[in-house]
Order: sequence, then C-alpha cells, then structure tokens
Amino acid sequence: MAPALPELSPLPPRPATLPALTPTSTLTPVPAATPASPALPAGFVATPTDPLYARQWNLRAIRAGGAWALLRGQTLAPVTVAVLDTGYVPSAELGARLVPGYDFVSDPARSGDGDGRDRDPAALGAYAYHGEVIAGIVAAAHDGRGMAGLDPQARVLAVRVAGTDGMIAPQDLADALRWAAGLPVAGVPANPAPARILNLSLYADFVPLTGCDARVQAAVDAVTARGALVVAGAANDGADSRGYSPAGCRNVLTVTSATEAGTRPAYANWGRSVALAAPGGEPGHGVVVSSVSGPGGVREPNGTSFAAPHASGVAALLLAVRPGLTPAALRDLLTRTATPFAGGRCDPDALKSCGSGTLNAEAALRAALALPAGNRTGR
Repeated sequence: MAPALPELSPLPPRPATLPALTPTSTLTPVPAATPASPALPAGFVATPTDPLYARQWNLRAIRAGGAWALLRGQTLAPVTVAVLDTGYVPSAELGARLVPGYDFVSDPARSGDGDGRDRDPAALGAYAYHGEVIAGIVAAAHDGRGMAGLDPQARVLAVRVAGTDGMIAPQDLADALRWAAGLPVAGVPANPAPARILNLSLYADFVPLTGCDARVQAAVDAVTARGALVVAGAANDGADSRGYSPAGCRNVLTVTSATEAGTRPAYANWGRSVALAAPGGEPGHGVVVSSVSGPGGVREPNGTSFAAPHASGVAALLLAVRPGLTPAALRDLLTRTATPFAGGRCDPDALKSCGSGTLNAEAALRAALALPAGNRTGR
C-alpha cells in the first residue's frame, strides 16, 4: 500500500479586520532591463588577452578593435586565405585552421627537399618563418597566448613558392596563383580548399623589374575572373612598385608600408600602382608577431611583406559578412575607406605616393555591412 501523503499545514486564521495601510514614500520606478548586447562570433574577443596584443600597435593603427565590435550579432561565412610564400609551418596560433597546400618550387637545386614540385609544402631554410608570421597577422587566434590576428575564424592555405634562398620563379608563382584559387594546373592534383583571398608578400625573381611579367599577369587575371582577390606587398627597394610582379600588375591590391606615425618608411616602394598603406613598421620598430623560431617565440619584422596581410585579414572580414563581394568591390571598399594621410601625403615627395591612405578595418567593415546582404556586389 502506498504511503499516505503528508497532510498540508492549515492556513493561519484570517484576521477579522485588515490592518490599516501605512502611507509610503513615492516609489522609484524600476528601470526596464537593458537588453544584453549581441555576442561576438565564436573565436573573436573584443579586447584580446593574448600577451603580445598590448604591443600590437599595428592593430590599433587600423582600428581592428572597432571592426571586431561591428561583428556583434553577425553570422559569418567561412573564408579561406591562401598565403603564397615560404610554405607550411605548424602553428599553435592557427591549429587546424592552417591547411597544408602544395609545394610549387620546381627547381630541385633551390627546393631544399631534393626534388621539384610535390605535395609537401613544408617551409625550409632561413626564411621559413616568413610565411608563418604572415599567416599569423591574418588569422592568429584570440586565445590568450601569443599574438592576436585580424580574423581568428579564417582558414589559411599555406602554398610554397619560395626556395630556400627566398627567391621565386615567375612560372612557379603563376601556377601557384591558379591552383590556390581552384583553377587546374597540369600535373598538380586539384586544390580541395580554394581561397577567395591570395596574399603575396613577395615578388617574382629572375625577371627584369621593368613591369608586370606576362605569365604572372595572365594568372592574376584568371584568378580575378574566378572571384579571388590578389593582395601583394609593394616590395622593399624604396622604388616605384610598377616594375614588380605582382605589385605592378593590374587587378592587384598593392599595399605599401606605413610606420606607426602613418608615414612611408624609406625602404617601402611607392607609386601609382600602390592602392593603400598598412602597418609594416620600420627598422627598430617593426610589427610584433608570434613565431615558433623567434627568440622567446616572438619576432618584430618590418617590411611591406607584413603590411599586405593586414589588408588580406580585413578583406577576409569583409567576405565573412558579405560573401558575394567581388574582387573589384573588395578593392573599392578597402581603398575608399582608408584613413587619409596627415597633410594629404605619406611622404614629403609627392611622387612617392602610397595610395588612398592607411587601411581602416572599422570603416571598411562598416561600409560592407551597409551593402545589401546576399547580393553579388561589384564595380
């Protein structure tokens, strides 16, 4: 037999007369609850706790924090950025988001691995760190260690085009461009992870610096038609960038360096082919980055190589919120929202121009968010 339920306690007897109410002071209205702010997308932190973040003046210079704040409540599309450079270096900053691509170094004498092109894009030699730190500027995690990247959700495809001597053959670069964007290359397996942004912090060697190499231009045109944006460093010879490949090619977003003061450092190339500037630092005050091979895990390089990935990282944010943007639309957004140079120029010599201004991540993202969602947008 089931146990009996406990008896309910009887209610206290109701008083015959209710007590008189005592007047109270005027009540203060309870404020309505403030709606919680929408959350940032997974992986983003409003103020990263990564220990190097306080030293990353470059992120403050381009208003990265303001851009991240605009992402609250946004659903981001996946974006892959290809880094055509020295190759693959495993990095705790990117983890599984760093994808090994392909080794396009065709000369066995320069490859360092005893053969020509192959499936192993591992970086070799004294310049191995170069591609590693560029990938970190684009996409290092906001995880409380090392540095903070611009788009901690982006995937990075590491493609090797530089030999152990740091030099790049034009045909290797042209083939790597096509492959990185998902176009077929004879004798090379298909790319399973095509990229929408191709970062080239380099220029083709073994050719005169008198204009864009025809092989590189043809590849740039092909990947642009495919929908991939090519971002290139202007190079570091203090010269007109129009003679370099790809910096002097059409359909390329060419980026030169700016110091923390917003001026052109002496090494940085310049000229009409430059679209804008981004932080590249100067000797003695470079861009602070994580590196597995750096002293204490840190490097502070300077150069247009390190300016270009700032534009690539911001372009990744733009594609994440508006995946229909064309390469032309991306170039337009990044250049027309750039912060004008103080006094209207980056250098006292008006001929040594640096494009429309310094990259402004917040302004570019705000302009992208103002565009209709879901439409393929271009100019």
